[in-house]
Amino acid sequence: MSIYSGIWPVAPTPFNEDGSLDLHGMKRVLDCLIDQGADGICILANFSEQFLISDAEREELARLSVEHVAGRVPVIVTISHYATQIAVQRAQFAKDLGADVVMMMPPYHGALLKGTPEQSFEQFAAVGEVGIDIMVQDAPLSGVELSVPLLVKMAKEIEAVKLFKIECPRAANKIRSLIEHGGDAIEAPFDGEEGITLLADLDAGATGSMTSGMIVDQIKPVIVKHLAGEIKSATDCYERIAMAINHENRQCGWQACKVAMVEGGVIKSDFCRHPIPQLHSKIKSRLIDLLKPLDPVVLRWGR
Repeated sequence: MSIYSGIWPVAPTPFNEDGSLDLHGMKRVLDCLIDQGADGICILANFSEQFLISDAEREELARLSVEHVAGRVPVIVTISHYATQIAVQRAQFAKDLGADVVMMMPPYHGALLKGTPEQSFEQFAAVGEVGIDIMVQDAPLSGVELSVPLLVKMAKEIEAVKLFKIECPRAANKIRSLIEHGGDAIEAPFDGEEGITLLADLDAGATGSMTSGMIVDQIKPVIVKHLAGEIKSATDCYERIAMAINHENRQCGWQACKVAMVEGGVIKSDFCRHPIPQLHSKIKSRLIDLLKPLDPVVLRWGR
């Protein structure tokens, strides 16, 4: 099995109430994720609010995160950018810091600037020359279709392309087809979207999941048991947490993890920068009510 398996959550980016970065809180976030049993950690992703962070802040957060994790688990640094030159520069920066993997979406900028299949391949190939493993993020946010033949071509012709985060509609079908056509070149097919389709994706051959950092310790047993062939036990574990995952995915998005981390004393604030609206108090309270019976690490980590 690939070394890339298990649960690799996205670390949220904590802000102070004035909108400045909470760097001390960032260290606590990373420690909390490791204590939850994360097999790896991804930073600067969409669930890290990368679209609300300046370039200087990206570099500061990347340096802090890699240095603070200090090899306890592998770190993935998200480097997506429309410009190939900048994606390459970000990949080189991550490699120089000591990151283990970079994650990137295909080139896009807004609704109308989207890379063609050829341009997407060229960008991933250029980043591959940096010499750090790449996770391909196949997410609806980019609006770029990454077909199975294109992903297989990347896997077979770009040495660095080893990991795939598939979170498009009907992800299980795509994961199954990707494995079927890519064979051994598909080293680490992951799912995403908070694990809302996790069971079907594991059935299809996913080796891991990139969820939020909210209930890593609760989701991990689902993956471990399923990979061990204990399908009934994995299903039972998932059934227990399904309502919380549904609420996170459908009502909260990345803000759920921050709400839970405030409740558990991990960070001080669940603030998100404008124009992101704050979650309604009823949505927050429903989330906590769903989490409390699960007794997750996040709700007691900082207490």
